[in-house]
Amino acid sequence: MKNLRKFAAIALGALALTTFNSCDDSDSNGESRNIAEVATETPELSILVQALTRAGLVDDVSGNTKLTVFAPTNQAFLDFLQANDFPNLEAVPVDVLREVLRNHVLVGSLRSNQLETGYYKTLATGAASTTSTISMFVNANNGVVLNGGVTNGGATVTTANVRAKNGTIHIVNSVIGIPDVVDLVLANPNYSSLRSALTRNDQPDFVTLLRTQVGTAPAPVTVFAPDNDAFAALLGELNAPNLAAINGATLTAVLNYHVVGGANVLAGSLQNNQTVTTAGGGTFTIQLPTSGAQITDGDNRVTKITATDIQGNNGVIHQIDRVLLP
Repeated sequence: MKNLRKFAAIALGALALTTFNSCDDSDSNGESRNIAEVATETPELSILVQALTRAGLVDDVSGNTKLTVFAPTNQAFLDFLQANDFPNLEAVPVDVLREVLRNHVLVGSLRSNQLETGYYKTLATGAASTTSTISMFVNANNGVVLNGGVTNGGATVTTANVRAKNGTIHIVNSVIGIPDVVDLVLANPNYSSLRSALTRNDQPDFVTLLRTQVGTAPAPVTVFAPDNDAFAALLGELNAPNLAAINGATLTAVLNYHVVGGANVLAGSLQNNQTVTTAGGGTFTIQLPTSGAQITDGDNRVTKITATDIQGNNGVIHQIDRVLLP
């Protein structure tokens, strides 16, 4: 772990993802009103307009930068205030409100048929990193569901493709919470096997551990997350009929081997031949060939890192194509 603390937190995302101030001259589809003006003229978004005003973000959604805004309804805001014990909008700390609102914004104007299932970068900044903005999981397989829907702190698009001169508004049924790494795993169906492993009855309370917020050990955390295909391949390697056939102590050791505590390690910080110490005390080695970053685990198996810098409020996820073995 001490080796990972030496890593500099370098974001791979384009700088445009962390600012509202870039320019885009793409066509406005004939709409003369900007996002703020459209919201102002939409009765069910009146609290959103008040929130943007209080957070000082009206100008940011009124400029030339093309944006996609997921706009919570008035009822969504009322539910948010009640759930967080705020008597009114004025009771929400401005810095909190600002990041919550930025968590509803993507750079680029994306209509619903242009949204693909996967992770997108919002404009929000979480506690774990000042350079890597918060990720959002968009599931476009049946409508548009964000971060797993309301039950996972996310939302569902109820009215899509409201046009504005500088982007697209999608009205949503909930205020989208800033996700932690667990939220980002639960939102993604391709991590269902990982979810089953983490929550198996004979396992430690990994969910609570991985929800730890920055300021309390072991957060921030870096999670190397195997996808469903990785777990299927592991069962084939072990000649195991299913996940339940893996011994409990073995599974605990394997899961701990995928977590690094005390560091939000971004992909740009990885160093060739770097030894990484995991939460379970084991180590693996990073290699950076021209074909892409990979890991050599304790069993001398090579695993590819297939997606990087999926950023949560308390840590970061990198997707891998094999389950690592200590």
